[in-house]
Amino acid sequence: MTGIIAQNVGRTSGLIKSAGGGGGVWTKIKTLTASSDSTLSFVDGSDDVTLDSTYPIYVFKFINIHPATTQPFLFQASTDGGSTYATTVTSTAFRAYHKEDDSATTLSYDTGSDLAESTSFQDLHGNLTSTGNDQGGCGSLHLFNPSSTTYVKHFISKVSGDLDGSFAQVQYIAGYFNTTSAIDAVQFKMNADEIDAGKIKLYGLKDSA
Repeated sequence: MTGIIAQNVGRTSGLIKSAGGGGGVWTKIKTLTASSDSTLSFVDGSDDVTLDSTYPIYVFKFINIHPATTQPFLFQASTDGGSTYATTVTSTAFRAYHKEDDSATTLSYDTGSDLAESTSFQDLHGNLTSTGNDQGGCGSLHLFNPSSTTYVKHFISKVSGDLDGSFAQVQYIAGYFNTTSAIDAVQFKMNADEIDAGKIKLYGLKDSA
């Protein structure tokens, strides 16, 4: 027996060790399930959430995020335990899409989704579609060393979703929170209206070396 199965036989702690290069120890911290929620927030020390120096990398997984109405999917971070979500962001963005009837494609820089020293919520995917129950989006967000009081806090996201009811779109966002204060809370929401359904899972990733 070799590989990831062999490495995880007998593990009962919830820690999953990936096989080979790029590996590490993953720990599931928290799952939030949306049910007509205006926001989903992960706050360090609240409701069994860890978002501190325990892990150098935190990963959020988005599973079938379905908005109540067609809206962009957004996030922001807090340095005051979730009292305010207005940390300064500089980011860059690009996207690719393909229409269902093969009539349109693009691979382009997305000027509507980047931020320049802004305290606005960061767009993760433009206009996730709500018109059908089979529509929405999935993806992930990596947040690096949020507890640092020396460096800015970098993030990278990739979200695949149904755009405006007839496009398959993948959107890539990367940037940093321009603060040397520790980030201790992260919030997700739609640009307007509610997150009708879906799950967001938070994992901590620790280097296995």
